[in-house]
Amino acid sequence: MKYPEFFNSVESIKVVDPLSNVLGAFEDGIYEFTFLDAVKSAGHSCPTVAGAYLITLEGLKALYPNSLAVRGEIKVKFKESLEDGVAGVISNVVSQITGATDKSGFKGLAGKFARHSLMDFNADISASVRFTRADSGKSVDVYYDPSSIGGNPKMQQLMQKMMGGMANKEEIKEFGALWQDRVKRIFENKSSVVKVVEL
Repeated sequence: MKYPEFFNSVESIKVVDPLSNVLGAFEDGIYEFTFLDAVKSAGHSCPTVAGAYLITLEGLKALYPNSLAVRGEIKVKFKESLEDGVAGVISNVVSQITGATDKSGFKGLAGKFARHSLMDFNADISASVRFTRADSGKSVDVYYDPSSIGGNPKMQQLMQKMMGGMANKEEIKEFGALWQDRVKRIFENKSSVVKVVEL
């Protein structure tokens, strides 16, 4: 399996999952997610998937500054509806890492470990996403704006050729490389594209 090398340099997200521990999947329920995991799940790497990963990474670090994030005990709110723009793509990545779902998630064991109804859309917030700890009620708002990290001007020309069926194999490969270069630069400049506000 070949993929851009920078995937391996992106900081991973370690969590503790009480359900995973009870069911014997991971010792002490501790495991981690990588950006590569998110890319596999989404089927592609783009500024949206990178942003979803980054807002979760930075949001959970602020929400759990002295301990591992507890998967399955994190509430998530989005200002958009599920059907709007890329909200679905972002929510899928966030759900994978936090365990939170709207109505489709795990219903629990004897009243514990439920994952459904932890994710809401159309929330009255200004942030890209709000994370809240179910145990303490502590919340953080996370904003993501990659507009300062532009793509190579040549990408537009190459995309037009591809969409018109005119691009050759080398041009398609070049477009992919330029596309991933922007994603890489988003991660390299995360402090300028992600802002976390503790509430």
